[in-house]
Amino acid sequence: MSTHVALLDWRRTAHPIDTSTYSRNHIVTLNGGQALAVSAPAAFGGDPVCADPEQLLVGAVSSCHMLVFLAVAEQEGFTVEAYEDRAIGHLEKNSAGKLVVSRIELHPAIRFGGDERLSAAAIDRMHAAAHTNCFIGNSVTADVVVRARPGR
Repeated sequence: MSTHVALLDWRRTAHPIDTSTYSRNHIVTLNGGQALAVSAPAAFGGDPVCADPEQLLVGAVSSCHMLVFLAVAEQEGFTVEAYEDRAIGHLEKNSAGKLVVSRIELHPAIRFGGDERLSAAAIDRMHAAAHTNCFIGNSVTADVVVRARPGR
């Protein structure tokens, strides 16, 4: 249906702290020309001021879930005025002893327009539809858990 390209550029440079190894910093350029500074997580020798792949994965799941939720809300005639999420990914060892992002928790807080007051059951149903139809969530093996927060 579609293709999605990210250009990655890494060049060997000295690690800024450990001269016995290399820098993990690199640039990922996306379709619109946005250049992201990316590195490994700090715990793995990366630069803590850069995004890391695990954060980008968690952010992609959160973003996809939100976009599908907004579409579901619109189809059902609801106006979403604000959507915030604090997404958390858990890097853990799986049963084979390999490190994986085993679980991603979404903590969305949604504010609907006007006087719209939806029941918790209606919001949960929309989150379930978003979860079922999120392309990114359907593409990863990590469990994706939604823990909605009260809106502001």
